Amino acid sequence: MWVCQNRTCKKQGALAVFHAFEALQLPGWAILKSQCMGQCGNGPMVRVLPGDIWYWRVQPKEVAAIGERHLLHGNPIQAMMYPPFVRG
Repeated sequence: MWVCQNRTCKKQGALAVFHAFEALQLPGWAILKSQCMGQCGNGPMVRVLPGDIWYWRVQPKEVAAIGERHLLHGNPIQAMMYPPFVRG
């Protein structure tokens, strides 16, 4: 899983999002910092692989829900997904 740490996302709180994911200590998941994901202004951006699910405008208070519902139980959160990349 990648959390963008480029300038714009960092200004929007991406480092706090990264630390919130780290604090969850999710077994089997690597939380990595990424460079620009090319979606500046829509961040903080989070990209989950496998599945290539993108979350946008993620806030630290939302990290626990992503961790619990998506990463641990395999249920991506549709309402938080980045609309241009949602496959229907």
